[in-house]
Amino acid sequence: MTKTKKNEFRPNDFVVYPAHGVGKIISIEEQEVAGFKLELFVISFEKDKMTLRVPTHKATEVGMRSLSSPDVVAHAMKTLKGKAKVKKAMWSRRAQEYEQKINSGDLIAIAEVVRDLHRADDQREQSYSERQLYEAALERLTREFAAVAGHDEIAAAKEIGSVLVGRAA
Repeated sequence: MTKTKKNEFRPNDFVVYPAHGVGKIISIEEQEVAGFKLELFVISFEKDKMTLRVPTHKATEVGMRSLSSPDVVAHAMKTLKGKAKVKKAMWSRRAQEYEQKINSGDLIAIAEVVRDLHRADDQREQSYSERQLYEAALERLTREFAAVAGHDEIAAAKEIGSVLVGRAA
């Protein structure tokens, strides 16, 4: 069982960790924790200046996955072009749902959050919490889009921005 997990991810691969977004596996190391030898993926999140160690046998269980395929990215971009779907539920309930979608690591769900919370210049201002959720979702989407397309994040952000602005027009 651990053989298949080990071969799934390799050092220098980009992976998506649901709670933190896109990171790069630096190495696979062994550590002794509480008397047990554990094999760990060492994942670096450059932007957050953070290193995460994930046990190799738990990687898929915690939702760690490879980058999305170009098809999934294309689907996410199509999702962005759609009409915002804002439920009439209380903000606290919607915010909770948005947070769950962002932390799911699912690119399509993250694109839905960006689409639903995006505001054109002529629309009303966002509240602080709306803005925070929007920026978190946009950052996750941009990072994965950039990693899949091989762009830098600035180019990816411009492309996503043009899709969002184009939809509003």
